[in-house]
Amino acid sequence: MNDLIQLLPDALANQIAAGEVVQRPSSALKEMLENAIDAGAKNIQVAVRDGGKTLIQVIDDGMGMSITDARMCFERHATSKIKKTEDLFNIRTHGFRGEAMASIAAVAQVELKTKRAGDELGCLIQIEGSQVKKQEPVVFQEGTSIAVKNLFFNVPARRNFLKSNAVETKHLVEEFQRVALAYPEVAFTFHQNDMELFKLSAGKLSKRIVGIFGKQYRNQLIVCQESSPHIDIKGYVGSPEQAKKTRGEQFFFVNKRYIRSNYLHHALLNAFEGLIGTDQHPFYVLFLDIDPKHIDINVHPTKTEIKFDDERTIYGVLRSAVKQALGAHHVVPTIDFSLDVNFTDNWGKDTGKGQEVSTENNYRAYRGPSALHKDARGWEQMFQQDHEERTLHFDPEKERQPRGDVKTFPSKVNAGELNPEEPITGAGKTFQIGQAYFVTQTSSGLLVFDQQATHQRILYERYIRQLEQSAGASQQCLFPQNISLSPADFALVMDLKDELNNLGFQLTVFGQNTILINGVPTDIHIASEKLLFEEMLEQFKHFKDELSLGRRENLARSLAKKTAIKKGDPLKSQEMENLAGQLFACQNPNYSPEGYKTFIKLDLDKIERFFYT
Repeated sequence: MNDLIQLLPDALANQIAAGEVVQRPSSALKEMLENAIDAGAKNIQVAVRDGGKTLIQVIDDGMGMSITDARMCFERHATSKIKKTEDLFNIRTHGFRGEAMASIAAVAQVELKTKRAGDELGCLIQIEGSQVKKQEPVVFQEGTSIAVKNLFFNVPARRNFLKSNAVETKHLVEEFQRVALAYPEVAFTFHQNDMELFKLSAGKLSKRIVGIFGKQYRNQLIVCQESSPHIDIKGYVGSPEQAKKTRGEQFFFVNKRYIRSNYLHHALLNAFEGLIGTDQHPFYVLFLDIDPKHIDINVHPTKTEIKFDDERTIYGVLRSAVKQALGAHHVVPTIDFSLDVNFTDNWGKDTGKGQEVSTENNYRAYRGPSALHKDARGWEQMFQQDHEERTLHFDPEKERQPRGDVKTFPSKVNAGELNPEEPITGAGKTFQIGQAYFVTQTSSGLLVFDQQATHQRILYERYIRQLEQSAGASQQCLFPQNISLSPADFALVMDLKDELNNLGFQLTVFGQNTILINGVPTDIHIASEKLLFEEMLEQFKHFKDELSLGRRENLARSLAKKTAIKKGDPLKSQEMENLAGQLFACQNPNYSPEGYKTFIKLDLDKIERFFYT
């Protein structure tokens, strides 16, 4: 009987390894950028096409490679960073495992050009599916250029699992941003389909953050710095008022290596407790410097997860550092210890302050819930009615008595029992409850509607039809507004430009990473077109991260959520009746786009059971 176990061919072994190392185009870009950083590059150029499926090219001005090294870099487990076992516990470089280039070359067409400073000629190597197709001398500048073409050309099943160009470009940009943030002293450029998205000059970290995410971050950065025997922390956190609902712009780096850690993220959120909402996420770019012997970075194929030997200490130091940074910038409320605890006597001695407190208390009493009116219409009738009541009930004896400053409002609680046959004011066929729900009467009972969920369903189906039929109407802005976006958001808007136009948005490019809003969809009652567009874009990114939705459905959901009637909005009877009618004209009137019920039905039998069971 023949033996069954045999060694895999190198080409097949490389393809299997590629399944762990090269999961998508962004994985290849990450490995190529890290190799360029390890080569000591000071200028790195990145070019991608079609979301990295057609081309990923990285050009650097690093030390370059010899002809032998250029050929050896495509062999498995070939690395220049590790020579003995002890080196595993003192790793501060990136591409130390020697699998990246071999894995990429196994599933793509790779062209490598490289040259060292002292060599007259460089070296050109072309590889397809782990097979060397060409190797020859070439004229080239000092450094290295690696072009990865037609990724997964020989693994069609893997290529079919790749997402759209927009999604893959998003992941490419994210990987680029992580490396660019970790090395602000290196200049970077990023081109997508011959369009320049980033041009980052070397400089300080704060300048790099503004260059990547936009000028709006210039005034929200808070310096965070802490040194301890175990770990050093430095970087920036965002001000609480700038927190967003999306969890995208949050970066932890350990020894300049980007990592993901829910444990450290919890420590940072703990420091922001009480300053932001539970559904909000702050911005941060934090660098943790720790002795490599206290961490294990080789626990995940992509090296984005690491283990600490003392997580609790790091948790405490990080939380303390962020809290101290927020307090130093007067974000955390503090107590004024200069005031005497006997504040009653102090206020009593100061007549000016006492007058302020009295005025404030009167204002609060007058603006209580029973006297607060959002709608000021009909104020003439109110004064006329008040004048008539004082004329009819005028009593000279009572007028001679001294009056205080207290005004008493009549209450039906003191008016005795209500007449059961007397109709309640405002209760017709359709009426609102708590400015959150409205009720309409039917022949068999009552229908109770959630006004926000109802309007979201109506708008969602309307926007879906407009996207499918390209029939969105637009209303012109009286004063067009310009919005400065981050390069990643600008690329996203350009990718969504046709869909946004179908919805009714009229956008034009107005300089680098800036758009001009000339029109918005009709029937949208907004105070700021700029705020609407920014919130819709954030909601779109949030849905894209949390849910697996198509582009059109995501866009329709995002716009419907931001433009729908909210809880707390007062509605007129005619508006409520229109909402009910439009809801039942929808294809799926029972649920909102997020899966919540739009209405519930109370039959007469069910109402009767409330009283007689």
